[in-house]
Amino acid sequence: MSRPTIKDVAERSNVSLKTVSRVINNETAVREKTRQKVLRAVEELNYQPDLSARSLRSSKSYALGVAYDNPNPYYIISVQNGMLSVCRETGYGLQIHPCNSASPNLAEELVDLVRHSRLAGLVLAPPMSERLELIKYLAANDIKFVRILSAAEDPDDGFPCVFVDDRDAAYDITRHLIQLGHQRIGFLWGGPSHRSSPERYKGYESALKDYGIPIDKKLIVPGDYSFEDGFRGARKLFALKDPPTAIFGSNDEIAAGVLAAAKSTGIDVPNDLSIAGFEDSPFSKQSWPALTTAKQATEEIARHATLLLISELARAEDGSLDAPAAKNKGFSPQLVIRGSTARPRSLGS
Repeated sequence: MSRPTIKDVAERSNVSLKTVSRVINNETAVREKTRQKVLRAVEELNYQPDLSARSLRSSKSYALGVAYDNPNPYYIISVQNGMLSVCRETGYGLQIHPCNSASPNLAEELVDLVRHSRLAGLVLAPPMSERLELIKYLAANDIKFVRILSAAEDPDDGFPCVFVDDRDAAYDITRHLIQLGHQRIGFLWGGPSHRSSPERYKGYESALKDYGIPIDKKLIVPGDYSFEDGFRGARKLFALKDPPTAIFGSNDEIAAGVLAAAKSTGIDVPNDLSIAGFEDSPFSKQSWPALTTAKQATEEIARHATLLLISELARAEDGSLDAPAAKNKGFSPQLVIRGSTARPRSLGS
């Protein structure tokens, strides 16, 4: 069976080829009734526009990119799914670009990526999104982008972004552990190149201070956003003369590593040790017991970043750059209490 063409869509919906093209390109000069008729024909025929050919026939690009450097596969999959949902709705393609955020040539690499692949713009995931010198370089080279970053409030620096209040969510997790009765709470850092790491630590630190609990540096262990670092960090905390009764891992992979370390040494979770993570990834639900965590709507965050990028592209295309830009949007991860946290055994049930 041959692949349906734009001509087939035009015949099915009884409109011109130009009208179908306008609907596919998400142009506004189409009546809503006509737009719905064309979209219904597109769905019935399962028509897939040839994005590369369409880009070559016009000066407009119909592909977006996402640049990331993150060891957490669940985070990246969620970002991709969120972006793809918007790309499918708006007729854009999506190019995935893993990269080394520490590369001294990263700025040039991203500019080359956009130009050689004819991308309309980029969504930048952490930690690239949090490097101001990189952001300024891309802007100076007329690269359109939207950042996903960790921040307690809108950075209001003139560059579009979607920001996540990791600090407040980490405060809620730590407060939950304190209110259960824990006084010695370990903290395992994520990757130091990610702004989310110090933001989550600040939330942990603020909660301890607000509840009058001294900061014990022995309970704070550096590391990366990985299962292995969670396991190693936990074993280090278990070896202390006065080990913690609760451990807060900066993400769910770290927390799952803590849980594995506890099981390997016969520590009962949650009666002897409470464990909390962050992000609400599959690790948190598949562990036993399931992990207390902060639910981060990564797909929705990526989806909004993509919508914001397309809005910025439309604004540039219409020549309306003097008009107000779309507002940056903030997200706050929400505490999810599960079976991995409980009152310390010493306090009873």
